[in-house]
Amino acid sequence: MVSTDVTARPAAPVLPRASAAARPRRGTNLTLGESGLARVLALLALAVSAVLWLLPLAWALLTAFKSEQDASDPVDWFWPKHGWTLDGFTTVVERGALPLWMLNSLLIAGAVTAVTVLVSAMAGYAFSRTLFAGRRGLFALTVAAVLVPPQMLIVPWFQQMLTLGIADTYAAVILPQTVAPVMVFILKKHFDSLPRELEEAARIDGAGHWRIFWSVLLPLSRPMLAAVAIFVFIGAWNNFLWPFVSTSDPALMTLPVGITSVKDAYGVQYAQTMASAVLAALPLVAVFVFFQRHIVKSVATTGLGGQ
Repeated sequence: MVSTDVTARPAAPVLPRASAAARPRRGTNLTLGESGLARVLALLALAVSAVLWLLPLAWALLTAFKSEQDASDPVDWFWPKHGWTLDGFTTVVERGALPLWMLNSLLIAGAVTAVTVLVSAMAGYAFSRTLFAGRRGLFALTVAAVLVPPQMLIVPWFQQMLTLGIADTYAAVILPQTVAPVMVFILKKHFDSLPRELEEAARIDGAGHWRIFWSVLLPLSRPMLAAVAIFVFIGAWNNFLWPFVSTSDPALMTLPVGITSVKDAYGVQYAQTMASAVLAALPLVAVFVFFQRHIVKSVATTGLGGQ
C-alpha cells in the first residue's frame, strides 16, 4: 500500500516587496537628481543651449533676406526698414557660377566619401580581424596620425601632386582628402564589437577574408558606415583650404572657394555673404534630415542584425 501522507514543509518566508519609489530605475537618473525640480532645471539648461546654438543660424537667415543697406544697419537689426528681399540670393547666383560650384562640390564630396569609407573599412577590418607583421606598430602610427593637423600637410600634399603631374585636376582635390585615420580607428573599434562567431561560421563554409568582409561584416555595419559617410561628406563639402590651394582653374572651384572669390571681388557684402552661406548649407541640411536615423542607429547598434 502506498502512503498518501505528505510531510508538511514550512512555508518560505515572504520577503516584503520594495516600494516603487525605492526600486532603482534604469536609464532615468539625472545628474541633478530625480526630483521634479531637477528635471525642470535640466530641461531649462537644454532649452537655453538650443537657443544659443540656433541664434547664429537665425541671424544668418535674417541677414540673407535683407538688402545690403538694412544688413549693415546696427539699429533696426531685426526688422528691415525697406522690407524683406531676395536680392542677396539673386546677386550671388548672377555674379557667380553657383550651379557649377555646387556640381563640383557634389562630385568631389561624393568621390571623397566613397573612397574614404571603402579604404577605411578595409583598413579597419585588417586591423581588427587579421594578424600580420607590424600590425600593432602600424595601428599605433594610424592613431598618432589623428593628432596631426591637416594644415601641416598642405605643402607636402601639393608637392606630391606636382610630382605625380595631377595638379589642378579633380584627382588632386580628391585624393589627399581620402586619408582619414580617425575613421579607420572608429571602424576598427566597430569591427572589434561584432561577434566573432559569425566569422567562424563563415570560415567553416569556406569563406575567405574578402568574402567575410564583403558578405558578413559590411551588411552588419550599414548604420556605422552610413554615419561615417555622412561625417566625411560634410567635411569634404565644407573643406575650403585644400581645394583653394590645389586648384587655380575656375572650372574646378568648389562652393566654398567660389563663394569666397565672389566676396573678395565685390567687397564685404553682409546680405550676399549670408545668402551664400545659406545656399551652401542647404545640401548638408538635406543630407542630415534624410540620414540622421543612421547616426542614431550606429550608436545604438550592437552589431548583431543591426539591433
